[in-house]
Amino acid sequence: MTTADLGLALDWAAAEGWNPGLHDAAPFHAADPEGFLVGLIDGAPVASISAVEYGDRYGFIGFYIVRPDRRGHGYGWAMWQAAMARLGGRSIGLDGVPAQQDNYRRSGFHLAHRNVRYEGTGGPAESAAALPAGTRLVPLAALPAATLDAYDAQFFPAARSAFLQSWISQPQTTAIGLLHGDRLCAYGVLRPCRRGHKIGPLGADTPDAAAELFGALRAAAPAAAPIFLDVPECNAAAVALAQRHGMHAMFETARMYAGAAPATAIDRTYGITSFELG
Repeated sequence: MTTADLGLALDWAAAEGWNPGLHDAAPFHAADPEGFLVGLIDGAPVASISAVEYGDRYGFIGFYIVRPDRRGHGYGWAMWQAAMARLGGRSIGLDGVPAQQDNYRRSGFHLAHRNVRYEGTGGPAESAAALPAGTRLVPLAALPAATLDAYDAQFFPAARSAFLQSWISQPQTTAIGLLHGDRLCAYGVLRPCRRGHKIGPLGADTPDAAAELFGALRAAAPAAAPIFLDVPECNAAAVALAQRHGMHAMFETARMYAGAAPATAIDRTYGITSFELG
């Protein structure tokens, strides 16, 4: 797919109720320009899948969609085989709906944890517990790319610098970090979606840092407008953060891997960047 082709896949994702971001096409394409596949019948697109390579050891599958009027003809299976072949030799992740777990298991995937999408509303920031003196909020774009990359490496198993720079630069997006002195101790992004806004990623060294940054991002959304946070359920502090702000669970995915699950700071992951790209 080209960046323009990705617009169609995002429209299909929206029709499935996945609520993609308004400007996701550019950063998604930046992650791996050859990683988004479209299936054509007589020149017309009927299916999509992404098979994004993150170096030689990790890949992620998403956008696995067959146009509703073309389902039941094996086109999805053909797309799946193409994606798996492209990522051959790597550990592969995906976020799938629970109903498809058995199908993914038959392809060699195993469940790592549930992700739960919480919905709440934008509103004024609420004070977190006292943070250490010298802690302040800064725009992520004001930091050297190497600083952002180094912090992100704790939460994601491979380098994704081109994606990150595009992600934090999307229109109508708030991308901020929490600095303690000169050290980054939390980062987060709020971006506009087909409905409301999503927060992701949201990673932090401590629950208090996560709460401070979440409050600032929530305050950047229009008051009373929907906001969403995709939480790894195995992080009890992340679940507690969402619930403390009156958010309710409304959707879930199964994070599954074929091959070894990567070692990341899941206990400090409060919001997943994107179900489509891991």
